[in-house]
Amino acid sequence: MPDEDSKIDHYVLEYRRTNFEGPPRAKEDQPWMVIEGIKGTEYTLTGLKFDMKYMNFRVRACNKAVAGEFSEPVTLETRAFMFRLDASTCHQNLRVEELSVEWDATGGKVQDVKAREKDSKSRTASPVNSPAR
Repeated sequence: MPDEDSKIDHYVLEYRRTNFEGPPRAKEDQPWMVIEGIKGTEYTLTGLKFDMKYMNFRVRACNKAVAGEFSEPVTLETRAFMFRLDASTCHQNLRVEELSVEWDATGGKVQDVKAREKDSKSRTASPVNSPAR
């Protein structure tokens, strides 16, 4: 961390995606992405996608005249949480398929239940079987 009276004007952050854990390899496929003009010692990188598991980062300090050397690169893991949606327990207006969810303003599940009730004459119309339940 620089002292308050240091001559550091800003920082440059570089990052790239990688498939490897640990230090960066000599030959990486992905180019370094550059973010310049960072004024503070903290930065939040937004817009990342979980398309690769690991990312390399390095930073350097700059003053008005010259840029310093890059820090040693670090590798961070960007884990993604995978889940599936359950069509049987979701809101009645949601239409859930394997990897997609759609809002059905007409209440698709209610219509499905009413259609099943018409087909099944043996079912009684009780509050327990009500589509609103």
